[in-house]
Amino acid sequence: MDYLTGVRQKETLEIGELLNEAAHGQKVKVNGAVHTIRNMGTTAFVILRKREGLLQCVYEEGTAGFRLKDIKKAAAIEIEGTLEENEKAPGGIEIRMERVKILSEPADERMPLAVSKWKLQTSLEAKLNYRSVSLRNIRERAKFRIQEGLVRAFRDFLYGQGFTEIHTPKIGAKGAEGGANIFKLDYFHHPAVLAQSPQFYKQMMVGVFDRVFETAPVFRAEKHNTKRHLNEYTSLDFEMGYIDGFGDIMAMETGYLKYAMELLSKDYEKELKILGITLPKTERIPAVKFSEIKEAVSEKYGHKMRNPFDLEPEEELLIGQYAKEEWDSDFVFVTHYPSKKRPFYAMDDPEDTRYTLSFDLLFRGMEVTTGGQRIHDYQMLTKKIADRGMTEEGMEAYLDTFKHGMPPHGGLGIGLERLTMKLIGEDDVRETTLFPRDLGRLKP
Repeated sequence: MDYLTGVRQKETLEIGELLNEAAHGQKVKVNGAVHTIRNMGTTAFVILRKREGLLQCVYEEGTAGFRLKDIKKAAAIEIEGTLEENEKAPGGIEIRMERVKILSEPADERMPLAVSKWKLQTSLEAKLNYRSVSLRNIRERAKFRIQEGLVRAFRDFLYGQGFTEIHTPKIGAKGAEGGANIFKLDYFHHPAVLAQSPQFYKQMMVGVFDRVFETAPVFRAEKHNTKRHLNEYTSLDFEMGYIDGFGDIMAMETGYLKYAMELLSKDYEKELKILGITLPKTERIPAVKFSEIKEAVSEKYGHKMRNPFDLEPEEELLIGQYAKEEWDSDFVFVTHYPSKKRPFYAMDDPEDTRYTLSFDLLFRGMEVTTGGQRIHDYQMLTKKIADRGMTEEGMEAYLDTFKHGMPPHGGLGIGLERLTMKLIGEDDVRETTLFPRDLGRLKP
């Protein structure tokens, strides 16, 4: 019998350990995947791909105790050798190879994509068809390290603000947003839907924890085929109680964005450099009313307003341009959306009930967040449902929560893939989605 006492210390070293703990001239052992082999004759450079990046290893005939042809591209190997300094190598270090152990070999050495190239010169569809291979490319992989940083910052920041992380069901009896964009399914002979958002549940949990958040998938059965829409995406949601107004929600998001940019600049410097990202300013984010910014954009750019109740993609782009030119900001909060374009739980502006105490956050000309203050009074909530000709069926548990008292509260949902897309400068949201689900793609 054996006992496990914790994480086992490995003999193999990671890149950070080679840089910070190992000495030049030291015998070391590393493992990784063969990213590429550059054969120069009697000398060859074997580049290993590891979780922290690329590591250069040098093969020399007569010094290494194996043949170069024993190593195949995409094989997983373990190397023993001497750590040396080389300013031209990635990270300024390399390993002079002495012995190799083959951990696994590819069944097919012919890669469908040239992942060792600095940039994949292929179509998005090809990248998505061979997704698990295309993501081995250093630049492609860096996108999702940046995305990891955004989620990590969301969690860390909200924990620091007294939020509790929750996990809500993705199969329900009724959609939170209403409308026809719901995926329906049979749930043991009962009708059910995939969650459009965790809205009902996170509001209910405000009555329990005051402040809650979730990072999880949401599903929209919209028959869009655009560069900005997905049928399954990751939403960064939070809901907070005892607010003084919906400005508290926007302030909390501003705080998150500031924290996220600081974290990325500190812990993801390598990925930022690989992708050539200049982080946006987040110290001051302007907030402007829906009706005012539509008029301002119309006047400045000669844009004819077609929809008085919502923003078209073209208007979002112009608002983003306006915010950059007038306020030097990549972000802008657009507030007080018309009531008819917001869900029933959005609180109407008491000064003008045609509008709501809600907002969208636009980032470089695209909506990445929707949020606002919610109705917390039971009578007001049921009246708005009735006024809209809606039924309360399927919302009984949600409404019962308000019967028994709820604080003033509000929250938001951030589209993670869109936020990542605009941050790194891509123009298609599928570029920043690991395995996209859209009208034409259900696999891999």
